Amino acid sequence: MDFSISHDQQAILDSVTKLLQNNLTPLDQRDFDQKGSAPYHIMADLADLGLFGMPFPEQYGGTNIEWDTIAMVQHAMGKTAYMAASLLNRSIGFGGMPILMFGSSDQKENILPKIINGEALFALALSEPGAGSDANAIISRATPMASGGWQLNGNKIWVSDAKAASFIVIACKTEDSEGSDGISLFLTPPDTKGISMTPMNKVGTHWMPSFSLSLDNVILPETAILGEPNNGFKQLMTVLHYARAGMAASVSGLAQRAVDIAIDHSIERHQFGKPIAANQVIRHRLVDMQMRVNQSRLTAFYLAWKIANGLECKTEASEAKIVATEALNFVTDAGMQILAGAGYDNDSEMQRIWRDARLYTFGEGSNEIQRNIIAKEIIC
Repeated sequence: MDFSISHDQQAILDSVTKLLQNNLTPLDQRDFDQKGSAPYHIMADLADLGLFGMPFPEQYGGTNIEWDTIAMVQHAMGKTAYMAASLLNRSIGFGGMPILMFGSSDQKENILPKIINGEALFALALSEPGAGSDANAIISRATPMASGGWQLNGNKIWVSDAKAASFIVIACKTEDSEGSDGISLFLTPPDTKGISMTPMNKVGTHWMPSFSLSLDNVILPETAILGEPNNGFKQLMTVLHYARAGMAASVSGLAQRAVDIAIDHSIERHQFGKPIAANQVIRHRLVDMQMRVNQSRLTAFYLAWKIANGLECKTEASEAKIVATEALNFVTDAGMQILAGAGYDNDSEMQRIWRDARLYTFGEGSNEIQRNIIAKEIIC
């Protein structure tokens, strides 16, 4: 592995960092979080830099950039404005890569260019009131219609950005099979008749509105199905390493932001006639925080390297997700202790990252499930 950054890579990193520093400042991010809305406006700017097109072939308007460079960009975005990284990651991970690998020719030709131009956002409707980590428990159903097309009924929860999305990727049972067989994925516009949404009240990530969905006789055409019928969950699992690579890289960047905030505070905050950074207990805590971030970044970049070289990486994807999300929880908890009252203020950036961090150890596949995946690979 080569850890050097090329001139071209540095140019991309400088451009995206400058864009976010100018157009999505920490104060802007605070305001979006407090009003419960995502910075959707930034998607056009990210598209102008070519970021949405990074993993896609040139025939669709993409730039076909290697995944190790993509990980560097995601890390830089996570450090500067994680909200923007999340929009990028979900558009690529929940929509772009599944369509690229399993979509029909029409889906690729019609939807991928919209993703690349920053015009398409995706939401994933997988979880249900009785089905979280256990996808086998999904009971929402899509029934084939005699006249053609599908009729969807059921309930979904924790569907982030459902209202603003161009498509909701809805997982439904289409066949009575054991395990995760018999599940299909459907590309569904959020304004489709029969879909009703209820906002969910959350601890964190207020800037990423989440909804519960009720599917009441939702009619979709045959062309809405993504990939092979009854094989949707397996297809989703096949591309999850892209989503986990994005999360690991950007979360490690966000963790670095939390460490930087704690370092700056410890230098500026004086008690007993000296900066609190002069106290060994604070210095050691900051060192522990930085080491955890370094570990998470290296794990994320190793995963990206394996993806870029076409190597099997199921274990590494789970490891990267675990290491990055648990590092973020570690550094934000320590950061809140270092900032003390300054961090507990509701306008504090640290408290926002601290609240948001709690989601990531169970969102997009709980870390307990990730450990099960790793155990099957290394034990039996």
